[in-house]
Amino acid sequence: MPKMKVVQVPDAGAEFQLVEREIPDPPAGYVRIRVLACGICHSDAMTKDGLYPGVTYPRVPGHEVAGVVDELGAGVTAFTRGEHVGVGWHGGHDGTCSECRRGDFVNCPNALVCGISYDGGYGQYMVAPDAAVARMPTSLDPTEAAPLLCAGLTTFNSLRHSGARAGDLVAVQGIGGLGHLGIQFAQKLGYRVAAVGRGPENAALARKLGAHVYIDSADTDAAAELQKLGGARAILATAPSAKAMSSVIDGLRPNGSLLVVGAGADPIEVTPLQLIRGRKRIQGWYSGVASDSEDTLRFAEIAGVRPMIERFPLAKAADGYARMMSGQAQFRCVLTM
Repeated sequence: MPKMKVVQVPDAGAEFQLVEREIPDPPAGYVRIRVLACGICHSDAMTKDGLYPGVTYPRVPGHEVAGVVDELGAGVTAFTRGEHVGVGWHGGHDGTCSECRRGDFVNCPNALVCGISYDGGYGQYMVAPDAAVARMPTSLDPTEAAPLLCAGLTTFNSLRHSGARAGDLVAVQGIGGLGHLGIQFAQKLGYRVAAVGRGPENAALARKLGAHVYIDSADTDAAAELQKLGGARAILATAPSAKAMSSVIDGLRPNGSLLVVGAGADPIEVTPLQLIRGRKRIQGWYSGVASDSEDTLRFAEIAGVRPMIERFPLAKAADGYARMMSGQAQFRCVLTM
């Protein structure tokens, strides 16, 4: 049987292992993908450290997968061999629950997660349900497209559903793996963009990415500065700091939304009056399904939105993961096959 190389986690908390496995045959309803690139996301810690309920080992992480269709399982008619495709966090759904019957696939209680429910993209090949596979424009470099399937999808999808209209003030809190894409998408969507970061050294980068205004939250009251600009219709909270998120809530205009995409463990602090006055709201946002990934990739292709990345060969996956976890990456780490 032909072999492939994968990087697996043998058990919760264990070190990565580079091993050989047989190339899997896709079962009915699945697509086999020859992986070209896979982004390394902070959420891969769910697999690495056994933080996601029900994950079994050994497991191959990775949910920012860019590749080409290599083989089709029985019954798959939506794709053809050689198509450029990708798979993100949402790895499939049952199609029969009450949420799925209403088209709310992201909230399927039996949803699968790529790289957690089944083996992901830290390898040369993988298989995924056809419902989880997104078509990818051939003009996109796979190493740049891969992070768009999680970080890009999350920021683009939340912004386009934020209720903000072209010309509205939208703030992006945090200039990191999510935030540097959020700024670009916000600017290309026609918003007036205020980037909120810590330290004057981020100002030039924020403006290069498309921000019209930079607010240094280490030197000033970011909420007050947003109010001087008229108040934000939406604040995209990307830095996983509940304290930082709490500090910008008062920067919202009436009917404004704090969109929470940075996953932190601490509680956001807000008083009822902060929300009642002006009918403000706090909303969490999940990434999206395959059709949302396709929208994100097409928009990025047309608008020229691209992640800033650092590349690592598959054999150096542990180094790429450590670089990502250190918080020093500029801004997404990507494995190449």
